[in-house]
Amino acid sequence: MKICRFNDDRVGVLVDDHIADVTEVLTKLPTEQWPYPRHDVFLEQLGDLRPQLQDSLGGAPRIPLTEATLLCPVANVGKIIGAPANYARHVDEARADSSINHGKQIKTIDHLGLFLKATSSLIGPSDSVLIPATEQRVDHEIELAVVIGRKAQDVSEDTALSYVAGYTIGLDMTVRGTEDRSCRKSADTFSVLGPWLVTPDEFGDPEDVDFELRIAGETRQRANTRDLIFGVKRLISLASQIFTLEPGDVIMTGTPEGVGPVVAGQDMHCSFDRIGEMSIAVAASERRWIS
Repeated sequence: MKICRFNDDRVGVLVDDHIADVTEVLTKLPTEQWPYPRHDVFLEQLGDLRPQLQDSLGGAPRIPLTEATLLCPVANVGKIIGAPANYARHVDEARADSSINHGKQIKTIDHLGLFLKATSSLIGPSDSVLIPATEQRVDHEIELAVVIGRKAQDVSEDTALSYVAGYTIGLDMTVRGTEDRSCRKSADTFSVLGPWLVTPDEFGDPEDVDFELRIAGETRQRANTRDLIFGVKRLISLASQIFTLEPGDVIMTGTPEGVGPVVAGQDMHCSFDRIGEMSIAVAASERRWIS
């Protein structure tokens, strides 16, 4: 099942080239009172709601996909967890390119561990990535994003995938410079998720997925998740040893070689097998970068 958020916080299921509006299913969610939970209640209840979502498709209003404004598919993200230097060829290019490493020693995920991005950086596929006014380079990084569906602590690799609510395309935008990694990756609009969430039963094995990023018809990044240094199962297990993972948390699994700068006026076309495609516009921001 491909589940999306669209227009004014409507919930939909993709059916061919239309969205079935199943928002009424949200009335089945428990009523929350302050202090509100820090996780995504819809994703927490998704397993129980699946039969009702399926049953409602027949009579649900249909909206052409081309007429919908697609939002970030996860409404309440508690944490965005990043996996640095998680493709060997990207490690090689980062070590060889001073405009990427800025004199820093590029180490692998074994040494670096994981990092966090600000949730305020999140946007959906109908929004634009805003490039701050800076002479520093701003790069695209396409990644498989894993969305957690239930609380996880110290889980094994063998059971890791049972904690997944779904998969989506992620873009981890990055300012190249000497600032801390979380700082350079957390500017507003620097985390893109979309176009929808694909449930594990439809997505299948996350360890063997082709994906690509193109700009103006030119392939910038193309890889397969089988090339991850830490695969999806290992990443979930590792993250759960550091953080308590909760429904709606997102793990960005890392980007392959081919990272490169983007400028205002370009469109980043992202495609993932078993997920789909999305194009993200790049625009200029009036805000200056911190340096």
